Amino acid sequence: MLVVQCLCAFFFVSDIVFSVLGLPPFNWTFSELIEIGASIGLVLGIVVAVLLIRHSQRRTAEVEGQLRIARGAFAELLEERFADWGLTPAERDVALFAIKGLSTQDIAGLRGTSEGTVKAQTNAIYRKAGVSGRPQLLSLFIEDLMEAPVGPAAELRALPAPDGSGKPATGGL
Repeated sequence: MLVVQCLCAFFFVSDIVFSVLGLPPFNWTFSELIEIGASIGLVLGIVVAVLLIRHSQRRTAEVEGQLRIARGAFAELLEERFADWGLTPAERDVALFAIKGLSTQDIAGLRGTSEGTVKAQTNAIYRKAGVSGRPQLLSLFIEDLMEAPVGPAAELRALPAPDGSGKPATGGL
């Protein structure tokens, strides 16, 4: 369609240039047929553009819906993992804030507790989750959101956990 529109535009521009320069036009009948064809081509271009815009809008709405579903699924995943690990309500709050990227000081401020309390809670979370720190904790959730890994990541995922739990190792990804 783009090629047709370019040809149509070329015809109309060349027709104007011929008129301005006083050059004789092509055969009058042939010129009129080309103008009609070019006009039809431009109208078809408009129709195709409208259809593509509508398709794009539908696709955008679909992707936004999927994003809302993914957000809900991530929240469910968090709650499921927190329940599996047996986190207390306070530990759940701290874990959620840690996953969101807040510092220990920020978490303590939001929860109205000391930094020492938050550090103790994060250590308990890491122990219950079988990880050694915040990056590994976050990687547990990222792995669940990603498609099946390819290459070295797939091999790391297949390795047994170092704690002997039988769960696949996270590999710190």
